Amino acid sequence: MTDPVSPSPGSAIPAPGAGTAAPDFTPDQRARGRALRRAQLPWALGGRLAGLGLTLLLGLTAAGAGLVTAAGGLFGGSRTAEVLAGAAALVLLGRAAQLPFAAGARTVRARYGLVTQGWGGWAVDVLRGLALGLALTLPVAFGLFTLTDRSPEYWWVPAAGAAALLTAALSFLYPLVVEPVFNRFTPMPPGPLRTALLALADRDGVRVRDVLVADASRRTSALNAYVSGLGATRRIVAYDTLLSTAEPREVELVVAHELGHVKHRDVLTGTLLGAAGAAAVVCLLGLLTGWGPLLSAAGAADAADPRALPLLAACAALLGALSGPVQCAVSRRIETRADRHALELTSDAEQFIAMQRRLALANVSDVDPPRLLELLFATHPSATRRIAAARAWQAAAATGTPDGGAPAGRTGGNGAPHGGVPADGPRAG
Repeated sequence: MTDPVSPSPGSAIPAPGAGTAAPDFTPDQRARGRALRRAQLPWALGGRLAGLGLTLLLGLTAAGAGLVTAAGGLFGGSRTAEVLAGAAALVLLGRAAQLPFAAGARTVRARYGLVTQGWGGWAVDVLRGLALGLALTLPVAFGLFTLTDRSPEYWWVPAAGAAALLTAALSFLYPLVVEPVFNRFTPMPPGPLRTALLALADRDGVRVRDVLVADASRRTSALNAYVSGLGATRRIVAYDTLLSTAEPREVELVVAHELGHVKHRDVLTGTLLGAAGAAAVVCLLGLLTGWGPLLSAAGAADAADPRALPLLAACAALLGALSGPVQCAVSRRIETRADRHALELTSDAEQFIAMQRRLALANVSDVDPPRLLELLFATHPSATRRIAAARAWQAAAATGTPDGGAPAGRTGGNGAPHGGVPADGPRAG
């Protein structure tokens, strides 16, 4: 079937002050976003289920223990060899199980004009991601089993503290170490837009290290911007696709949203919550690996046995999957608060609405996805909910009603850039 022709991102955006009698999105635009979401959903969910299913199979049966023993045997069969080779085998098998689904989702996005990168470049990115995964996993596995060897019963006490510190360190180092692996970042060149953005940050009382431009057009036509880093590494990043497509005032609205994250210390708060969550997960893993029947099913003697590695991975993956909807709910509240901050900082609801339309159309979003998908996977409110909240704020501001806009807890939804389906990469602001 031929995909519907997408109108240019600005075609459905009336001029500021033109009124709201016309619908925000035409039936064709809504249908296009819904079609992408439906086409991509089986691949996205299939990849998640395949990865989780394989991890559980290896962790809750003796198959994982056999894998660790066999992988370690290839490198001499020592305890260290079993830990490192076993961890590498788990990473490689997990990525291999999800790879066909990632390729399928990419094929779907390409049909909708969201992919600009060739298969060769995509393969290089896959290898880069794999290398990063191994570089992180192997030292963690080695350190973890060093602790279990010293104290099979109470290893989780120091491991919980180490997990919290590692999470905080990665949050600080991510923009310096990980992001440059996949994108090139250059300072936004001097000009009216940069001056306006820096003035906006100054007016908001927010210190940012820099405003950078990511060369996202090498991979996608989607529009995006985000904030990352802490302290000296904090920066606002805008996709070059956003700068080349959106009006300057719309870019200001996106940045105003990102400044809201900085103003409310969302990155710091997220880091602290992530550190606490990582420590809590390690404590739960300590309890689970002390349960005899579970260890027996996994073919391991105790937590110090390298054959327990797949069990630890399976329990961690299951805990992560179960906590996903809660994390998404928290994210939606945070994004709603950042939207309200942008409106209060700029007092420009019309351009905010125009910006939300442009993002939704350029990213081929499902602007009004099913409620169940919102609750399970949405990290952002949907475009229709964000626009409705902006109009409510505008009406309240016009009448002098305190706290214009809908409460954060009432604007859940999905603003994911690819039609409400889980996707890689940061979400659109």
